[in-house]
Amino acid sequence: MTSITSVELNFLVFRYLQESGFTHSAFALGYEAGINKCTIDGNLVPPGALITFIQKGLQYLEMEANLSNSDADLDEDFSFLQPLDLITKDVNQLRQMITEKRKNSQMDKDKDKKHESYQKKDKDKELEKEHDGERARVREKERKEREKDFEKDRERIEKNKEREKQCEDRNDRDVVRDQEDEVSIRHEENGASGEIKRYRHLFLEPTRMQEKFIRSNICFTEPMDIPLTDVQIPSSDVTILEGHTNEVCACAWSPAGSLLASGSGDSTARIWTIADGSSRFSSQNGSSNVLVLKHVKGRTNEKSKDVTTLDWNGEGTMLATGSYDGQARIWSTKGELISTLSKHKGPIFSLKWNKKGDYLLTGSCDKTAIVWDVKAEEPKQQFEFHSGPTLDVDWRNNVSFAMSSTDNMIYVCKIGENHPVKTFAGHQGEVNCVKWDPTGSLLASCSDDSTAKIWSMKQEKYVHDLREHSKEIYTIRWSPTGPGTNNPNQQLVLASASFDSFVKLWDVEQGKLLCSLDGHREPVYSVAFSPNGEYLASGSLDKSMHIWSLKERKIVKTYTGSGGIFEVCWNKEGDKLAACFANNTVCVLDFRM
Repeated sequence: MTSITSVELNFLVFRYLQESGFTHSAFALGYEAGINKCTIDGNLVPPGALITFIQKGLQYLEMEANLSNSDADLDEDFSFLQPLDLITKDVNQLRQMITEKRKNSQMDKDKDKKHESYQKKDKDKELEKEHDGERARVREKERKEREKDFEKDRERIEKNKEREKQCEDRNDRDVVRDQEDEVSIRHEENGASGEIKRYRHLFLEPTRMQEKFIRSNICFTEPMDIPLTDVQIPSSDVTILEGHTNEVCACAWSPAGSLLASGSGDSTARIWTIADGSSRFSSQNGSSNVLVLKHVKGRTNEKSKDVTTLDWNGEGTMLATGSYDGQARIWSTKGELISTLSKHKGPIFSLKWNKKGDYLLTGSCDKTAIVWDVKAEEPKQQFEFHSGPTLDVDWRNNVSFAMSSTDNMIYVCKIGENHPVKTFAGHQGEVNCVKWDPTGSLLASCSDDSTAKIWSMKQEKYVHDLREHSKEIYTIRWSPTGPGTNNPNQQLVLASASFDSFVKLWDVEQGKLLCSLDGHREPVYSVAFSPNGEYLASGSLDKSMHIWSLKERKIVKTYTGSGGIFEVCWNKEGDKLAACFANNTVCVLDFRM
């Protein structure tokens, strides 16, 4: 007898949650059940598989309950049962219900016959016709209701099929293999070193998880042809850093030197020493050039220890990491664990040092944000205002900050205050990212509602509502230009990256679109301005990183790796770019114009 395994059932439930729009539930089930490790080919599972499977089971139970070993049952009327009865009762109880129904029905018929015997023949025939007509109407009504239900299911399945027909390009799956903690650095060679995983970046913010995990089963439109061969970065200018054994979700250059930090789903962060000058070197291929910051004792790849976010302090002397276990950790540049900060009751999704370096700010899935006194190694204050997971935090100055959440709200908080000093309401979807401009006077936000908004502390309503994207906006960045920056004579602009594959630049003074940068084929997850404000780097799930000239508004350099890109960042000199990939690698690129 064929039976369904728990793995198969989990996959069907996961697909049902995904198709029904329960993205958070789908992520939670997929992550805890290890859907990304199962061998089921999702392409072979049709839309609405779980509903179909359950309907078949209910129909079988209904048939089994109506039919017994006696051939006489075949002459009886087929008795329809309620779905709740089919689910909550076993076959014997269902058969007993049907027997009672038939018995009551027979008793009613006997009463009718007895009553009819006292009536005139003509009247008897009339009544019998009326009863038959009523029963026919009831049965017809029931039949139509069942047909409506089946039609709704059929329409939903047809819509899913139609949506899937429009998808042609699917990302290949990589199998995550346990590896020893080996570290090597090599130049890129000919050929791809692996395809992007089917389930991406499982440990980021709910909104980010939804897209990297849930949307990994959704295809994107056919890529356009973009001739970029003349601006490809040569392999001689690329260094691939290997050692992580799972997707690399975050990377950041130290503001003080040639150190690059990376965080991964393999339960480690790593500090790489990158030589000055060109990447054309061969001496950096040993463990002496990297420090492995283990977040779990023994082997890596423990799910609860996934490194979700990281940030250097302003002096570049300490690295802070946030983990899926709800703990923040502070490390020295030598890889020594200085302190472990424990109070959150859920994964940490965002983490930032203030400019002074005495406070560390963390935002968590437990709906709160905590300001930590780094020297005392204890919480300074916990802020509990959101009704959903905290997705992002950003300092305004050394004592106040903004926080955003899946509850569509933004709160501006201040150390010592027990209530928000400002509340910004206006988004109609989860607020994925908040960023203060260089002077701390304007706050930008972006959301699943496909809009970005500009807010001012001087008013309650948004200053500008930026509505040119067609899908969710994942991240935003301010240019390092305008008043209060090292480039005061250049215009201040805002960049937004979206799942519609576009990067857009905005005039924040006028609230108008400056231009759309059209070069990617799939969702864009990261953008970063060069320190001089003249270039913008963008990284996408299409495995490519583009460098745009803001003056010419075109791609001047591009690099294509072997996995989706989750983050890109410039070093302080602006002559090197780092990108972290879904194929467990970090790439460092030389940039020269």
